[in-house]
Amino acid sequence: MLLSLMRKHAKSWLIKVLIAIIAIVFVFYFGYSFREREGSKIASVNGDIITAAEYEKAYRNLLEALQREYRGMWNENLLKVFDIRNRAMESLVTQKLVSQEAKKIGLDVTKKEIQQRVLSYPAFQFRGHFDESRYRSVLLNSRMAPEDFEEVLAQEILQEKVQQFLTTFSPATEQEILGLYTFANQRVKVSFVQFEPERFKDSVEIAEGGLETFFEENKERYRTPEKIGAAFIAFDPEDFKSALTVSDKEIREHYEDHPSSFKEKKQVKARHILFKVTESATEEEEKKIKQKALVVLEKAREGQDFSELAKKYSEDPAAKDGGDLGYFSENQMVKPFEEAAFRLQKGEISDLVRTPFGYHIIKVEDVKEARTKSLEEVREQILAKLTRTAASDLAYEKALTMVDQMPYQVDLKAYAAEQEMKAEETGLFALTESVPSVGGDERLRQALFALEKNETSEVMEQGGKFYIFQVTERQPSSLPSLAEVKDRVMSDYRDHLARGKAKAEAEAYLQKLKEGKEWSKLAEERKVKIQTTDFFSRQETVKEIGYSPQLHEIVFSMNGEKRYPEEVFENEKGVFVIRWEGEEGINRTKYEEEKKQYEDMVKRMKEQNLFRNWIDNLRKIAKIEILKPLDRG
Repeated sequence: MLLSLMRKHAKSWLIKVLIAIIAIVFVFYFGYSFREREGSKIASVNGDIITAAEYEKAYRNLLEALQREYRGMWNENLLKVFDIRNRAMESLVTQKLVSQEAKKIGLDVTKKEIQQRVLSYPAFQFRGHFDESRYRSVLLNSRMAPEDFEEVLAQEILQEKVQQFLTTFSPATEQEILGLYTFANQRVKVSFVQFEPERFKDSVEIAEGGLETFFEENKERYRTPEKIGAAFIAFDPEDFKSALTVSDKEIREHYEDHPSSFKEKKQVKARHILFKVTESATEEEEKKIKQKALVVLEKAREGQDFSELAKKYSEDPAAKDGGDLGYFSENQMVKPFEEAAFRLQKGEISDLVRTPFGYHIIKVEDVKEARTKSLEEVREQILAKLTRTAASDLAYEKALTMVDQMPYQVDLKAYAAEQEMKAEETGLFALTESVPSVGGDERLRQALFALEKNETSEVMEQGGKFYIFQVTERQPSSLPSLAEVKDRVMSDYRDHLARGKAKAEAEAYLQKLKEGKEWSKLAEERKVKIQTTDFFSRQETVKEIGYSPQLHEIVFSMNGEKRYPEEVFENEKGVFVIRWEGEEGINRTKYEEEKKQYEDMVKRMKEQNLFRNWIDNLRKIAKIEILKPLDRG
């Protein structure tokens, strides 16, 4: 109650008096007891104490991280949603367990190791070197003292050491590396017949009592989710632009203060002809493709129209436009392509350029050198930006002022009318639905659902506008009667029966195949169409069927001796009977090239799994006591 009162009247004389009183109490009471409280015991892990100060720091770090994530959408009810109290304690218990075990096995972190980690931290680098001012600035923006950050780093380094120790006696073996590479790159091809439920809809019969039984068994499918309705006041920066004036001086100062914003990188305009080389291509296949590319390169250098050559020979989507890629600057193309293009002069044609896509022939048609745009060129751009920023600031200040001046208990719509503003209503919406008239992502919906009925939010930003919300209605989750959803249930029941028929026919079809019926002959007899996929890996979607981990598990467990699965496969498209057609082995040359990358992946996976299991086992045998209630959040 007191905190809410303070928030509502943060700029009033009453709060200034309250803050003064609190400050005096803090000095005369908390000042004397601070050391005692700092050392007070919150929990014990195998006899090692977790103090109030440690808990408060962990709690605060988690809280501030979430507040940064949610920014203007944060409200205190989200503390319960994210269970910050227990999450903070869990992290401290893990830290204690790691530290205890690290000490037993003689692992420690030195100041030099922490210093080296700080010096190499990417966020603190400027032009490849550690920048102390950036270090302090980043920490200041994160509200973290250097000593706190270095403590986090120390814990991170210690955990890495423990993980490395755990895997010392369990290195990545050749078999594991090859196994992971094969798992990721092995490709198979299947054929299939599809039984679509739609074909059976007209033949299904609705049995007496069947609809009621289906509804009773699937009631939860029709549950109405909890919904809320909210009133809101929107503060749109566009409404404040007309009251603003930006001077020439402000425009010039912005131009002079942000020179890098108006620099144009060097750009080239190019066309290319691509001859694709697949990852699985053999050395002989690649040699043939390269020879074909050399012939076309010779034609281009003899003066034949490059655009027409691209249309005829290129295997890139840009072929229809004569290979035109338009203008591009650095870091927009793959490195070998970019390096070749930027070495060429206007009108020059490259040698063959090899990239992961294949062989390219590049022709540069124009070059724009790097330059800085003049003030006159960017005047309107700067004017628009400064106006937009100032209007946004004005809108935000207006919203903040309204929140500060708003009574503690208020009807938002009535209050808006008193202020000669308009409050709108969202209507009812569920947590999974977009906020009507506002939009927004899941974070906004979570923040609104965390508000109590008649509770007013802080200022929230969404889509460049600022909002004050008040939850005006809460409709609890409920189960409807059959009469209320009968049409929907009837449609679903018919689909269910049709799917059952499709599945039964597919299962009978699969049984015939298992009994020895020939694949093509059975399809001809049953008048079903056989379709065949391209080769695909575990990471790829089977475009004819759709992506499903279950599907991949089925097809990658099949082989030449076991061409049919044990069961039919079902998804939203229908029921499928699948037949294994072939396998593409891995490219051993590529395996050797990428082996180190996969070795690192195996090591990381083993480290993480071993560490997770190790911590779980330590928790089981540890004596963990919570000595005081976690009464915050």
